[in-house]
Amino acid sequence: MISKKLAAVALSAIVATATGCSVMRGQETAGAYVDDAAITTRIKSAYAADKTVAATAISVETLKGTVQLSGFAKSQAEKDRAAAIARETKGVVAVRDNIVVRP
Repeated sequence: MISKKLAAVALSAIVATATGCSVMRGQETAGAYVDDAAITTRIKSAYAADKTVAATAISVETLKGTVQLSGFAKSQAEKDRAAAIARETKGVVAVRDNIVVRP
């Protein structure tokens, strides 16, 4: 339980560092950017905690509540689970699943 929480915190820090805070004019407000970053972090943390999803192989980007998934899955079941986790995450409006199944 503690290791899962530590993994989630570490992943959150990595995502926050990697995404930065680059709100551009006309793109979205700072508040919306923070909400989108939180959604991305929640999804990536859920992937890290789920044994069926390879968190490092799937990219998650969020804009105005719409989540874009990309990367590679080892099976259709992994792809489906990744999309389901994203859809079940609080604040998600829509999910665009562009994950490619690659054996």
